[in-house]
Amino acid sequence: MSRKVVVTGLGAVTPLGNTVEETWQAVREGKSGIGKITAFDTSDYECKIAGEVKGFEASRWIDRKEARKMGRYTQFAVAAAVQAMADAGLNKDNMDVNRAGVLLGNGIGGFEVIESSIKKYFDAGNARIPPLSIPMLIPNEAPGNISMLLGLHGTALSLATACSSGTDALGLALDQIRHGRLDICLAGGTEATITGYGIGCFQVLKTLATSFNDEPEKASRPFDKRREGFVMGEGSAILVLEEYEHAKARGARIYAEFAGYGGSSDAYHITSPDPSGDGGALAITNAIADAGIRPEDVQYYNAHGTSTPINDPSETAMVKKAFGDHAYKMKISSTKSMTGHCLGAAGAIEALFCVKAIQDGFYPPTINLENPDLEAGCDLDYVPNHGIDVSAEGGISCAMSGSLGFGGHNGVVVFRKV
Repeated sequence: MSRKVVVTGLGAVTPLGNTVEETWQAVREGKSGIGKITAFDTSDYECKIAGEVKGFEASRWIDRKEARKMGRYTQFAVAAAVQAMADAGLNKDNMDVNRAGVLLGNGIGGFEVIESSIKKYFDAGNARIPPLSIPMLIPNEAPGNISMLLGLHGTALSLATACSSGTDALGLALDQIRHGRLDICLAGGTEATITGYGIGCFQVLKTLATSFNDEPEKASRPFDKRREGFVMGEGSAILVLEEYEHAKARGARIYAEFAGYGGSSDAYHITSPDPSGDGGALAITNAIADAGIRPEDVQYYNAHGTSTPINDPSETAMVKKAFGDHAYKMKISSTKSMTGHCLGAAGAIEALFCVKAIQDGFYPPTINLENPDLEAGCDLDYVPNHGIDVSAEGGISCAMSGSLGFGGHNGVVVFRKV
């Protein structure tokens, strides 16, 4: 028996704000969260910009002493989880904690912990390695800390599929609830890789934008002719997923139905997407079938849209293959134009944007889209520069988000108005 799953709580920490409200308001206004890097000295770096989380104080959501034992990526996830639980009206006293779990996507783990502890090892020897290095850097510590803080005894897992991690974690959580293993699951993604080593690693891969250091807010420009690479972001988004009858019985506010998930593998290249778009199109088709909808039911697609020369044309090709003529009728946008690319957290943040788009009847924009790259086939409606409010025209009833990760991982999620 497949049970209906709904979204009843949201939490977020992003380059656009430390809450869902701050983040979504910035999206509605088309603001950029990208600026000069403050986390380290960029003097000898080609790339000097990123989408950093600003003004984040972990003690707002976490005991100060406990926060010191967590990596930055874990702090983001815990903060988003606390927000999401409060938004859903849930706590360990009004739910069956044995039927509630945590499933998070994360690409790398505690990057700043890895960097600092290895430096101490090489500078001063093995006796100077900080004793909490391993517990702070391993990816599963984010869901582990959330389950401990909130007292949740259901499944707590981490999933790593590069930039598709957050989306794939949502898909796995959907299955956990559908098939009766959980009634409630906090699901999403988290990432914090804006360090000297992190930026350096992606810089030598030649994947980052480096020509906009003096105009950081213009650097992420998906589908535009002047795009040259992605801009690193960081943050977390957590969605409270709940079995529909369970949510109804407790009188929960329901944001949307989590209707379907589809995945696939390009089986093509370790860092580049298949330019044909075949693998991504399969993930979209699988998600549509899983949701029990028709392609023409999808009104909005939140694109992976990384602003790289390779991704944007191949993703456009995949959308055309999956949707046919409907690709030209639906709205498509890349909110990475505002947040940057938050890696393992990206899919979760963008899934949250789909839920908010349905709630508000608002199509988020792709900012910095001045000249669509028509020669590369980027000729769809990417909601350039300004969002569109359709709340007075019937709103948005079905939205989809796609994520494509290194290794050829493709994940797609579908949300519907309840």
